Order: sequence, then C-alpha cells, then structure tokens
Amino acid sequence: MATRSELERRLADVSVGDDAAEIGLQVIGGLSLLTTLVLFLLNSSLTAVPLLITLAAVGYGWIRHQATTARALTFVATVSTVLILGLIAVFVFIESIPAAEVMSGTVFGITIPGLGMVTRLQEPLWQTTTGIYSLLPMVYGTAVTTVIAVAIAGPLGVAGALFISEIAPNWAREIVKPGVEILAGIPSIVYGFIGFVVVNQYTFDVLGTSYGSLFAVGLVIGLMSLPTVVTVAEDAIDSIPESMKSGSLAVGATDWQTMKSVTIPAAFSGIAAAVLLGVGRAIGETMAATVMLGHTQAIPEPVYDVFFNGETLTSVIASQYGNAVQGVHMSALYAAGVVLFITVAVISVASQLIEWRMKQNLEGET
Repeated sequence: MATRSELERRLADVSVGDDAAEIGLQVIGGLSLLTTLVLFLLNSSLTAVPLLITLAAVGYGWIRHQATTARALTFVATVSTVLILGLIAVFVFIESIPAAEVMSGTVFGITIPGLGMVTRLQEPLWQTTTGIYSLLPMVYGTAVTTVIAVAIAGPLGVAGALFISEIAPNWAREIVKPGVEILAGIPSIVYGFIGFVVVNQYTFDVLGTSYGSLFAVGLVIGLMSLPTVVTVAEDAIDSIPESMKSGSLAVGATDWQTMKSVTIPAAFSGIAAAVLLGVGRAIGETMAATVMLGHTQAIPEPVYDVFFNGETLTSVIASQYGNAVQGVHMSALYAAGVVLFITVAVISVASQLIEWRMKQNLEGET
C-alpha cells in the first residue's frame, strides 16, 4: 500500500504533467494562430494548415483543459477584435492617401494633403472625369440629415423611454418594449424602400420639394434611430435608484415633477449617451440614404435648403464604388470612409465617457 507521501508525490507529478500539457497546448495554439495570421496577410495558399492545427488544439484543449482553453479563447477574441479594427483603420487611411495628395490645399504657404477635400468652394465640387473630389457636399448632406434625424429621434426617444420606464403599466410595458426592440431589427433597406415610395412621393406631391431630398432622408433615419435612443435611454432611467424617486414623491411631488426634477437630471448622462448613439446610427446609415437621395454632389442655394436632393458620405460610397474600380476615384471613396470613421469614433468615445461619468455620479464618486 502506498504511503501518504507517495500519494502526494504522485498527485504532484500528475499536476506538473497537466500544467506542462496546458502550457504546451497554449504554445502550439498560439504559434499556429500567429502563423495563420501571417500567411493570411501574405495571401498564402498554406493558410489552412496552421488554421487546422489551431482548431485541433482548441478542440483537444476544450475536452481536457476547458477552463484554461476558455480563458485563452476570450483573450484571443479580445485581441483579435482590437487588431482587426486597427488593421481596417490603417488600410482605409493608406488607401485614402492618393486622393488626399490630389486634393491638397495651401494654408500660410504650407501644402496640406487632403485639405482641399473639405475646403474647396469652387464648382464643380465632385467630378470624377476631371479628378475633382471634394467631400464638402457629402459632409454637408451628412450633417443636415443627422441634425434632422436627431431632432426627431432625440425628443421622441426620451419621451418613449420615460413612458416605458415610468408611466406605462406592466402589461403595456411588456408589449411596447419588445415592439421597440423589434423595430431596431428591421433591415435598413426596408426603411429606405418605404421612404422612397411613401415619404419621397409625399414631399414631392404635397410640399413640392425635389424627389429624394435631404429632409426626407433625415426623417426616415430619425425613425430608424428611434429604437436605439429609446432602448438605451430607458436602461439609463431604470438604473436610477428607486429611493430617489420615492423620496421625491414622499415630500409631495407629483409623478411629472419627479420625472422632470429628479429622474431626468439623474439619468441625464445616460440619456445624452443614448442620443449620441442615435447620432452615430444616423451618420452611418447607408442603404436608406442611398435608395432615397437624388445624389447631387453640390451645395444648395441657399445653403439652408434642406429639401435639396444632395448626397451623404455613406451614400456616395455605396452608389459609386462599383464604378470606381481603381485609381484616385476609389481613393476618394476611402477618404469619405476616413471621415466617417473618425466622426463615429469620436461620438462613440464621447458616449462611453458620458456613461462612465453617469456611473461615477450614481456611485457617489467625484
């Protein structure tokens, strides 16, 4: 019969063997995954070989060392997300350089690549046959549609969030909230087709506007952004401690006074983040704008004419990438993507900072 010390030694040997197996498995999986990435970037036909080794290592690890494999997979997923996003950003920026060089501008005697893409005022502003690629009309169109969309989705979204969270009875909340979430899942091409057939025709017949105006697109995008604003704002309002609302009601305030003076101020950061996410949704909308707009690359006269059938940054990419096979034209579309990328990134960071600030306020930190 084995003594206690012998059993402990055997268990220690088994533990050491398991640790060595886990380390070896992680090394094999990591090296094979790294090799897969390198071969993929080199466009090699051998990419499948290390990929199969990686999958085999993951499969074996999931059976024998599930906890360690799960941690490794979550780490790889996180790193891959950041890496892929970085590679996309670098690729888009590099591809936009030729257009930036063509549309350079001069300030105080210094030539700045890309400056002419957003400062050129002389017509034509976008003419592929002569190599003129000013993004100013698209930036204008994106700004107009976004402002209109936010003017619609912001107030209505906050009102809807207040209704769902504070006013609606339980049975109504159980119906309205899933309905709002379902609206967020409707494909944008469906909204665009309805906007093209109904909204465009209405504004053309009744208001006498151009067919495919920025106003009509902003209206449809606002309705598309509404579910996002409602959902995020409702979550922010729900996160307010019930004691704050009960305290207000206890001193004699009405439900409306409590919402106006306690709930909304306390959830203001989350509500602002919801509106910013709606802004990002509006800026990045592609299919609805592409289907509905008249695609005129110019600035309207007067400049405040929101019924002009202009163009947005997303719609110019979607409508012209098929014709821009290569060259500066394609590079100009990448430059439009750079502007979108930077704008949405700034908005996303701002919304995260606002949510972080809201969390600090709720936890009583300064």
